[in-house]
Amino acid sequence: MDAKPAFSPKALTFLRGLARHNRKEWFEEHRSDYERELKAPLAALIEEMDVRLAEIAPEIVGSPKKSAFRIHRDVRFSKDKSPYKTHVACWFFHRDVGTRIVSEAVHGGAGFYIQVKPGESFCGGGIWMPPRPALQKIRECLVDDLDGFEAIVKDKAFRRRFGALDEEGRLTRVPRGYAPDHPAAEWLRYPSFTVGTDLSDAEVTSSRLPATLARHYAALTPFVRWLNSALGLPPASSRL
Repeated sequence: MDAKPAFSPKALTFLRGLARHNRKEWFEEHRSDYERELKAPLAALIEEMDVRLAEIAPEIVGSPKKSAFRIHRDVRFSKDKSPYKTHVACWFFHRDVGTRIVSEAVHGGAGFYIQVKPGESFCGGGIWMPPRPALQKIRECLVDDLDGFEAIVKDKAFRRRFGALDEEGRLTRVPRGYAPDHPAAEWLRYPSFTVGTDLSDAEVTSSRLPATLARHYAALTPFVRWLNSALGLPPASSRL
C-alpha cells in the first residue's frame, strides 16, 4: 500500500524560498507552487494516513479539513510579524473530540503529528500544553498508574526510537499538592507529554513516507492511548 511521494523536492525548495522572502507579495506570486507542492500533497498524506490508522489505532483519525494547520502565522501577540510559517504540519486526533475543545477537562486529546521543514522535519505524538483540567487528569493517572506509564516511556525500544519526553516548560519543582519525593515526581513536573523523532529530507520526499509514519505511529500508540485513557477517551478496535 505504497503511496506516491507525499512531497517532492520542490516542496522543500518552496519552503526555503518562503523563509528568505516571508512576505505576502512573494507568497502570492508563488501561491500556485504552494498549492501544488505542499497543500495538495499534505491533504493526500492525511487521507493516506487516515486509512493506515484505521488498522493501527482506529480511534485516531485524519481529515484534510481539520488535520492540516494553517500556513498563516498568528502575529497578534508576536514581535515577529512574518505572515507565514516556514513549515507545513498536520495532526491526527481522537475521533471523539477532533480539533474541537469539547470541554476544558478533555481538551483535544492526544494524537500524532508531522512537521515538514527543510532539515527540520519530524513526527511524533502525545499532547502539548493541555489546559489545567486536562493536565490534572493526566497527573492523577500518573499517581494511580505510574508503573503503566513508565513501562511505556522507559521501554528500551521506545527510548531508542523517540528518546525522552520533550522538556519544554518543565517545572523545577513538583506541582503544589504533591510531595517533593513523590514516586511520580519526575513526571508530575511536565506541562506537556510529547515525544518525536527526526525525519530527513530524503524520508519526507520518499514514496515510503506513509509507511515510515505508520511504523512510528504504531510505536507511539501505547503512549497516546495511555494519555487519552487518562482523559476518558477510549481506544477502539475498529472504525465501526
